[in-house]
Amino acid sequence: MKSPAAQRVSGGPRSGAPYGDLPRTALTAVAPLAWGTTYIVITELLPHGHPLFAGLMRALPAGLIALAITRTLPRGAWWGKAAVLGVLNVGMLTALLFIAAERLPGGVAATLTAAQPLIVAGLALIVLHERPSAWRLAWGVTGVVGVGLVVIGPNAALDITGIVAGLASAASMALGLTLTKRWGRPPEASPTAFAGWQLAAGGLFLLPVTFLVEGPPPAINPTAALGYLWLGLVGGLIAYVLWFRGITTLPVTSVSVLALLSPLVATVLGAILLGQTLGPIQLVGFGLSLAAIVAGQLPAPTRSPDSVSTPTPERTPR
Repeated sequence: MKSPAAQRVSGGPRSGAPYGDLPRTALTAVAPLAWGTTYIVITELLPHGHPLFAGLMRALPAGLIALAITRTLPRGAWWGKAAVLGVLNVGMLTALLFIAAERLPGGVAATLTAAQPLIVAGLALIVLHERPSAWRLAWGVTGVVGVGLVVIGPNAALDITGIVAGLASAASMALGLTLTKRWGRPPEASPTAFAGWQLAAGGLFLLPVTFLVEGPPPAINPTAALGYLWLGLVGGLIAYVLWFRGITTLPVTSVSVLALLSPLVATVLGAILLGQTLGPIQLVGFGLSLAAIVAGQLPAPTRSPDSVSTPTPERTPR
C-alpha cells in the first residue's frame, strides 16, 4: 500500500472512476476556460501596449486578497517552494507568454504553448518517476496538431525570439505543474491559501519587470477597470484556486492536457464576438483537440485477459 506521501505525488488512491472523478476534472477545467478569455479581454477592454501590467493586475491583487482571506503564510521550506512555484506558474509564465503573443501571431503562440502536455510527460518521468504511456503521448501530439489547425492561419509569420519565448512559457508552466504535483500542498494550507502564495509571489516577480519594460501604468477608464477586475477575480483568484486544487488531486498528465482548452476558448470567442470565421480545417482541428482533451482523462486501454490466447499444451504420446 502506498504511503500518504506517495499518494500525494501520484494523485491519491485510485477510485473506481479512471484517474479521478468527473466533478474534480470539470472544476479544474474552469481554469483554462477562464484563461481562454484573456486574449479578447486584453485586446478589446484594456489599454494597448501594456500586456505585462495586465498580467500584474491578474496576479498580485488576487494573491493579496487570498492571503487576506485565509491569513495563512508559508512555513519553513515552503517560503522558498512557494516563491519557485509562483515564478514558474504565474510570473515567468505570464511574461514569456505575453512576449510570444506580441512577437508572433496568436495562433503560432497558442500552438507552441500547447506543447506543454508533451513537456509534462517528459518531466513526469524525471521528477515523478511516472512513465508516460504511448496512449498519452499520442493524444498529446494530436492535441498540438489540433490546436495548430484551429489557430494557425496560412500567412503565419515566424520570429525566433517569439518562438523561444513561446516554448519557454510552455516549459515554465510544465515545470511548475510538475513541481506542484511533486511537492503537494502542505496540510495547513487550504487551496485558496496555496493559490494566494503563488499569485503573490508571481505578482511580486512581475512588479519590477513590468515597470522596467512598460514604464508607468496606463490610465484606467471604467471599461479597463472591468477588464482588470475580470482578469484578477475570474482569471486570477478563482481560476488558480481550482487549477492548483486539481493539480494536487488529479494525475499530472490529465491536468496538463486540460490546458488545450485555452486556445480553443479564445478561438470560439473570436468567432462569436469578433466575427472571425472557422473553416473546415479549423473545425477538424477543433475536433482533434477536444478528442485529445477527453482521451487525456482516460486510462490507456488494456487488453482483456479473454483476448489473450494461451498456448495449447502439447500432447505426449502414450
